[in-house]
Parts: sequence; C-alpha cells; structure tokens
Amino acid sequence: MVDLKFLNNIRLASYPHFQAFVARTLLIPNYNLFSKVNINIENIENLPKNETVIIAMNHTDRYNYWPLQYKLWRIGGFPYTTVWVKGKYFSNALLKRFFAWANTFPVPSKGYFIEEFFKKTFKRKISFEEYRLVKDFIDNRLNIGDALSRATSEVRELLSDGWQRIAKTRDSFAHFIENYYAAAMERVAVLSKNALFEKGLNIIIFPEGTRSLTLAEGRTGMAQLALNTGKTIVPIGCNNSENVYPGNLPFAKSGTVTYRVGEPIRHDGELKPFAIKEKFRLFSRESQERYRENFEAATALVMERIHRLLDERYRKDISRSS
Repeated sequence: MVDLKFLNNIRLASYPHFQAFVARTLLIPNYNLFSKVNINIENIENLPKNETVIIAMNHTDRYNYWPLQYKLWRIGGFPYTTVWVKGKYFSNALLKRFFAWANTFPVPSKGYFIEEFFKKTFKRKISFEEYRLVKDFIDNRLNIGDALSRATSEVRELLSDGWQRIAKTRDSFAHFIENYYAAAMERVAVLSKNALFEKGLNIIIFPEGTRSLTLAEGRTGMAQLALNTGKTIVPIGCNNSENVYPGNLPFAKSGTVTYRVGEPIRHDGELKPFAIKEKFRLFSRESQERYRENFEAATALVMERIHRLLDERYRKDISRSS
C-alpha cells in the first residue's frame, strides 16, 4: 500500500541510474535486436533543454512513456524525467520497488485509499457497489440514511461508529479518508516541486488519469501544478505505442511510435488568463474549490493541444461531447 510512510521515504535522483540501466539492458536489445522499434519525435525543438517542464501526454498503454524517455536519453542534453504514476500500481510489491528505483512516484487518489483501507480492515476487496456507495457518501452525493439503508454490514461499520472502534480514532471514516488523502497530496506537492526545482527533472503527467485509446477528459492536477509553480507545460501526442506495447509485458513488438511535441504553454503566455495572483496550497481541497474554474480552463486548453497532436483514431469525438 502507498501510505504516508512510503511517500515520506521517497527520494528522487537528478541522475536516475536505474532508468539508464533499463535502457541499456532491456530497451537497447529489445528495440534494436529482438524487435525493430522506430521512435520519431516531431518538433523536438519545442521541448526545452535549458529548463525543466511539465510534459502532458495522452496515455494509450502501460509503457508509452518508455520510448520517449529512451529516445531523449539517446539524443542527450535533455533533463531526465520522473513520472506521476497511479497509486494502485504501487500496491504490487514488485512493481512498487521497480517504480521507486525508476525515479517515479505515486499520486494516490481518494478512491485508492478507500479501497486499501477497506481491504486492510476487512481482509477482502471492496466490491464495486460498496465502493460506489462509500465514495458517493464521502463526496456528499449521498446522505447517511440512504447510504446505511443500502450498505453491507462492513460498509455500515465504516460509515457508523464502528470505524472509530476498529481504527481507535475519533474521526469518522469520511474524515479519516479526507485527512489522509490531504496529507498524501501534500507530499506529492513536495515531491513534484523537488523534481522541478531541485533535482532538475521534467515531470511526465498523463492528465487523463488512466489509459485510454481515445483521448479522455483531463484531470486538473497538471494545471494546478503549473499554475502553482509557474512551470511551462509541453503537450505531447503519442501515436501507435499501443501496437508496439499491446499487452501487460514490458517487451515491445516491431513498429513505429510517433511523438508530436506541441508549442510550449507558458505561464506568461497562454496560461496567463488563468493565473492565480495569490499563493495557494497545492492540491489542497480549499484551492481546488476556490480556483476550480482556473484549473478546469487551463486543463481544457492543454487537452485541446494534445488533441491536435494525435492521429485521427486517438482523437476525441468533439461533436458527441458538445
């Protein structure tokens, strides 16, 4: 599980030795001997060498950032990268170690903590129906009476005073999750700023938050980070990686992956209309509520730019969503 202790122990490296090790021992033979993988980066001049940036990219498959990292490493002169990774991928002990070695860090969601603390408490996975009920209650979409009337015995314990007895706390389960999530995201904020300002790393972020062949709606974490730090966002469209990495195994098939790098979206340029003049606490519930319109508008701009960089089959059907 990704808990606060694990997050507090993460240390990013300016030179990620393990990334170079994976490139030399896995990717070079995979891309050049066992398969023939061509990696094209169009408009690479849009990616700065003399500053760290936030790279915003669509997420078609498990490994679609690997060919990009590899090609930039082979070209040389670009900052190394870290990646925002979904918290659930750190739940597997082997993957947890791999991602930590690879200079990445988890960005856990509130839903992730609901699932993990349910499993820790009751020694089983939460069902989809149970999860939906608890999440809706915590998000104030469901009142306690309606929630309890539909709850299993385990969910009743979570939502009533049973949780206080189990966890030996005065907090309700809802308050516990909110507070734990807030503390985790504070650490994510520290790690993100440390990467950009102290370690000299670019951060690769998948604003969709999950894998999708067709470009999905963007989440606002990327925009929050950019507006808080003043860092430039560079949109990149990834095309055909899912055919090179069609499954769960990290072994590429022959093919061509094309990355199109868009014009940088700068704080004093296109992000300026969404700028927030006063300081705000990154990823806090208060700032997300107060500046929601700024975050959503900036996110929409970035997603539209990624959309332009994609082949037709990856593009969102705008006519349906309008």
